[in-house]
Amino acid sequence: MIRKLTFIFGFCLFVNCSDSINLQNCIQTLPLNILRDLNNPELINVQTPGGFAEIVGGNKGILLFNKNGTEFVAFDKLCPVNDCNSPMIFENRVLKCTCDKSVYSVDFGGSPQTNGFECPAIEYRVIKNGSTLQIISFN
Repeated sequence: MIRKLTFIFGFCLFVNCSDSINLQNCIQTLPLNILRDLNNPELINVQTPGGFAEIVGGNKGILLFNKNGTEFVAFDKLCPVNDCNSPMIFENRVLKCTCDKSVYSVDFGGSPQTNGFECPAIEYRVIKNGSTLQIISFN
């Protein structure tokens, strides 16, 4: 019986141990609180699923993306490695850092899609209330 309990306990420890990424070395978000009205002409493209707009704010500007008509996401256009003076560009539902060719998915929380890159793109929380979008930092 003790042998079985030891095996189960050891197995649980083994399963819980993983190669976790040290995200503390990644760039942290800035305090942010931006309000935008979807009726504003600069956001006309964001009104449709798959639409996006680039707005002023954050470190290098913010990408505001309409995922499906009701869910919005926002990302800072600063390259997560912070090795680039240029903002990331957006095409085909990914953000691309032009300096190191790294790619980040807007559908998966800004997760890196390029091997060897650990830090995600900086994501901001988007709250929709009527036609108003509030873009805020998660912290």
